[in-house]
Amino acid sequence: MTQFVDVENMSKWIQHEGVERIMSGMIGYLEEDFQRWERFDKVPRIANHTPFGVIELMPASDHETYAFKYVNGHPFNPARGFQTVTAFGVLADVDNGYPTFLAEMTLLTALRTAATSAMTAKALARTDARRMAMIGAGSQAEFQALAFRAALGIEDLRVFDVDPAAVGKLRRNLEPLGFRVTETSSTDEAVAGADIITTCTADKARNTVLGSEQVRPGAHVNAVGGDCPGKTELDAEILRRARVFVEYTEQTRVEGEIQQMEPDFPVVEFWRVLTGAEGGRRDEEEITVFDSVGFAIADFSALRFLRDSTTGTELQTFIDLVADPEDPKDLFSLVHSRKPVG
Repeated sequence: MTQFVDVENMSKWIQHEGVERIMSGMIGYLEEDFQRWERFDKVPRIANHTPFGVIELMPASDHETYAFKYVNGHPFNPARGFQTVTAFGVLADVDNGYPTFLAEMTLLTALRTAATSAMTAKALARTDARRMAMIGAGSQAEFQALAFRAALGIEDLRVFDVDPAAVGKLRRNLEPLGFRVTETSSTDEAVAGADIITTCTADKARNTVLGSEQVRPGAHVNAVGGDCPGKTELDAEILRRARVFVEYTEQTRVEGEIQQMEPDFPVVEFWRVLTGAEGGRRDEEEITVFDSVGFAIADFSALRFLRDSTTGTELQTFIDLVADPEDPKDLFSLVHSRKPVG
């Protein structure tokens, strides 16, 4: 029998534990796995692109546990009444190949994306960072805000979205939780005085939602929205001015902001900062960019954290996922009745 967390129990887990407490715990798991990055078998995600969106498989293994996530990204879905992103994930035992844990990952991906952003900002943003600009107020925005408060104590948000209703939604969700949310009428107004700038828009096109002139020295840019070929958010000049950090270079050069740059454009894989192989921010004036596209090891960490947090609780159920005949060589026994007919 395979352990299982469905959507209802995922929601109950988040409501019971609280988003910020989950973020803090998940960051710890992320840091642990990023520090042993070199031990993982890893490949860029396997993507199937269509005019409607993308469907992806994201595998990773530490030689004891194998994980994969199925995830889609369909930016036109909300207009049709569907979510932009849906996902589920699996952990399996490398020793025998059996799946041991299955979970919904639409909510879990939102948590892990924000937790990864906060983990990197904790190491790369200035220690006195207090204000964040958010360009894009869609489904990921609240999770980003809560993750940054959990990791850095940030509560001052200046927000811009081309859809004013999205900003209103964000404000309704976050102000009761103690955030100070300022609605702005432009990106210029949102980024004025910002220590951290988060960009997270859905349009799958080469856009410039943030210009170089809008990024002041010392800022940390958390670039979340660029996550597939042909989709960008940042002015390339920002990347030239900044020190750029990525998850897995081979994947990010295809999907991230650095797809705009020459193939040998220098970047730092973030795991190297956590292990001490590379330094993080070098001075108070340096611009840092986290070119976030989402990588399978972060999903591995999120699934491990969810499994460990819910084991032994009523939030986990079990599903009969593996055909397991009494005689391992007699699979036919499960479909053939030996009872006499008639």
